Amino acid sequence: MQKNIIFMGTPSYATTILKELLKHFNILALYTGEDKAVGRKQVLTPSHIKAFLMQNFPHIPIFTPRTLKDESVSEQIKSLKPDFIVVAAYGKILPKSILNLAPCINLHASLLPKYRGASPIQSAILNGDEKSGVCTMLMDEGLDTGKILQSVECNIKDKNSSEVFELLANLAAKLCVDTLLNFHKLSPIPQDESKATLCSKIKKEDGLVEFHNARELYQKFLAFYNWPGIFLENGLKILDLELIDDKEHLKAGEILELEKESFLLACKIGTLRIKKLQASGKKPIDARSYLNGKRLKNGNCLC
Repeated sequence: MQKNIIFMGTPSYATTILKELLKHFNILALYTGEDKAVGRKQVLTPSHIKAFLMQNFPHIPIFTPRTLKDESVSEQIKSLKPDFIVVAAYGKILPKSILNLAPCINLHASLLPKYRGASPIQSAILNGDEKSGVCTMLMDEGLDTGKILQSVECNIKDKNSSEVFELLANLAAKLCVDTLLNFHKLSPIPQDESKATLCSKIKKEDGLVEFHNARELYQKFLAFYNWPGIFLENGLKILDLELIDDKEHLKAGEILELEKESFLLACKIGTLRIKKLQASGKKPIDARSYLNGKRLKNGNCLC
């Protein structure tokens, strides 16, 4: 008999998982974040997953509660009689009143107990991890502390956050189907608390960089590719770059060598190839054109 699922999620990562679940299960309802004001005109915009469901499966109910703690929400979920509640990047903690209604399974984008919290993908990239993965986890009242059902590992070396989000979303979608189909055969495994690490929500100011360590700056570029990007104190955005080496330099921020559309830049430790820049309020241009406009040459300091 086909299982009945309530799905909770908000961004495109969750949409990818829901698309796969729709092929195998009966989706009773979607719970997602509230519509948000977006852009300069502050246009009220639905979440990625809500927009997808409204367009493609308009018969499936969508709920956007401000909080899950209200008794009316748990009563509503109870009345739907789900076999499972599946959660992927929803953005809200499930209270005990909901956790008790059905097995609640979270799709977390790390190999738990590493990187519990809001930014597991960015944190793995920032730390230069070559391996990451996704877990299906039985949810409890803690933050990503529940027992692990299944996990799958993958290579993320030199991938940016956009690429890793897509990779892990596709892995999570297939893993979730497998977990749900084989749920009663699985033996949940408690997490090793001695290996647990936490990661916090990314803030815009996290994208501010200085030319101290080229490798660390490169990892920030990859981690913050979607948002907030990386930028200097003067607002200059670095839109594309390559890590060249870990050589030490006397002068951080010095332009070392001009190339056709790029240039080599010294960090205190390491060298970068800067390929595309965007000055505050200007359009993106290739890095060499930016230098020409500023009349900067070899030996000058970018900052």
